[in-house]
Amino acid sequence: MSTRILTFDIEDWFHLLDCDATRSPESWEGRESRVEAATDRILDELGQRGLKATFFCLGWIAERYPALIRRIDGAGHEIGTHSFAHQLIYEQSWQEFDADLRHSIQLLEDITGKPVRSYRAPGFSLTPATNWAIERLLENGIEVDASIFPGERAHGGYAGLCRGPAWIQSPSGRLKELPLNLGRLAGRDIAFSGGGYFRLLPYPVIRAQLRRANYVMTYFHPRDFDAGQPVVQGISTIKRLKSYVGIRGAFRKLGAMLDDFSFVDMRSAVAAIDWAAAPVVSLMAATSERPLAPHHATTH
Repeated sequence: MSTRILTFDIEDWFHLLDCDATRSPESWEGRESRVEAATDRILDELGQRGLKATFFCLGWIAERYPALIRRIDGAGHEIGTHSFAHQLIYEQSWQEFDADLRHSIQLLEDITGKPVRSYRAPGFSLTPATNWAIERLLENGIEVDASIFPGERAHGGYAGLCRGPAWIQSPSGRLKELPLNLGRLAGRDIAFSGGGYFRLLPYPVIRAQLRRANYVMTYFHPRDFDAGQPVVQGISTIKRLKSYVGIRGAFRKLGAMLDDFSFVDMRSAVAAIDWAAAPVVSLMAATSERPLAPHHATTH
């Protein structure tokens, strides 16, 4: 049985990582916002198909556009947190991370009146050097994480940790993990189910990857489909390519993918997964530099 999960990270066009011009919340003030219209377009597309998704929302967005969060919730979608200020975990202290996480959760729960139980790190920036973040997630009521990029990447990644649903065992408890999936193309791992590769690759290639995969975790942003967005100035040629390639055709590809394959939100996937058979990945300690090798648990 295949598990295909549909998720969106709700942030604006100027929430680019690794860019000095957009690094801090102060740099975002005064910029034209496009997140409401771009997200409403996604909501309409899902509504026409009767689909539900998980929306990882920035607290910064929720604070300024609470009506958008209410529209997402009112349409029956799951709301998780994507942090408050969209900062990379490994550039924060655990105290900064904890305060940011708490603030984002409180904002979202105040708007919806519902508990926030899922989290995704900005830039999939949970790495071996930030194992302490698992403790903070558990202590703040997070039950399901979607922050693991199981390969090498610009933001570090967590190569080899888990390639599908797994438990992460930390000193204070267990966290359900739904990592990003990787496909294979031309002898290399690719994250085809969102971001630059989804926008760049022809849809037949994406469709072939989806057919081969038993587990898929998508990750889209409103800006992935917004051809009219401003271009952030001062970024490198490579960053510009990664951020803007293929935007004009991306929404059409999203619609084709949703027509060709079935998807569920994270909470539905969590309910359907046999967690008793899922591997348990033990972290050596909250400040560990290396994880222990995964093992399969027989009881929970």
